[in-house]
Amino acid sequence: MESVRVRLDLAYDGTGFAGWAKQPALRTVQGALEEGLERVLRSQALGLPAPRLTVAGRTDAGVHARGQVAHVDVPVPRWEALPGRSDREPGESLVARLAGVLPHDVVVHHAQLAPAGFDARFSALYRRYAFRIADDAAQRDPLRRTHVLWHRRPLDAAAMHDAVQTLLGVRDFAAFCKPRPGATTIRELKELSWTRPVDGPDAGLVVARVVADAFCHNMVRSLVGASIAVGEGRKPVGWPADVLASGRRELNAAVVPAHGLVLEEVVYPPDAELAARAERVRALRMDEDVWDAPEAPR
Repeated sequence: MESVRVRLDLAYDGTGFAGWAKQPALRTVQGALEEGLERVLRSQALGLPAPRLTVAGRTDAGVHARGQVAHVDVPVPRWEALPGRSDREPGESLVARLAGVLPHDVVVHHAQLAPAGFDARFSALYRRYAFRIADDAAQRDPLRRTHVLWHRRPLDAAAMHDAVQTLLGVRDFAAFCKPRPGATTIRELKELSWTRPVDGPDAGLVVARVVADAFCHNMVRSLVGASIAVGEGRKPVGWPADVLASGRRELNAAVVPAHGLVLEEVVYPPDAELAARAERVRALRMDEDVWDAPEAPR
């Protein structure tokens, strides 16, 4: 049966999920969303294949997402039938119907036909994460305890920022990644910055902005752990560069808790370049199981 590819833009609170990827007997974002799609599309009742999602970044347990992207292939008749008797577009109808069946901690904001050649995982140019730390008791908001890491010692955000600038570019991040058989640890780290905003919702927090083409297992949380060692004054500013050059993960064993991490954005090229980007990246990644979350990017 002919199908159409649908892009889904979604967000979720990762606290109650065992990560994105579906796992037997565990509550996962993929499992909840595919179950919701099956109910809305009535796939099982109509003898159609169960909906299967492809996601831009497979986040791990406790990691949140504000700007996650996934795609699903939907049979044309089911897509066209979504509005029912209403005058809404199919994508608008899908969002509304999913809102009625999904759990409270996952929300689909937009659903639309994907451009030709779109692949949520392989077409992506880069993913942007944020990690938030409260290093002052006055900043420890219990209403954000599941989204901000509480740290007991004051941190020097400027030193943390300086320490990680030499890590930018195409590097082998073996020292900051948990090894996975057959998977490369070479990544392009486009940005890693630490700031302490003076206004806005993150005022007073120590906030990392991390941008890369993809992330290997444990990479972001290991980079944050190394940054904290510098911010506390336990390690010199040049230490993260030395760890990277060593290629030895045991020199940087600190992996911070997951709950301070949020997938903020996934960026794609112009529509005309989507297919070529997907083909090129797929050729590089076919032999890997690449994660975008530091504990478990794609």
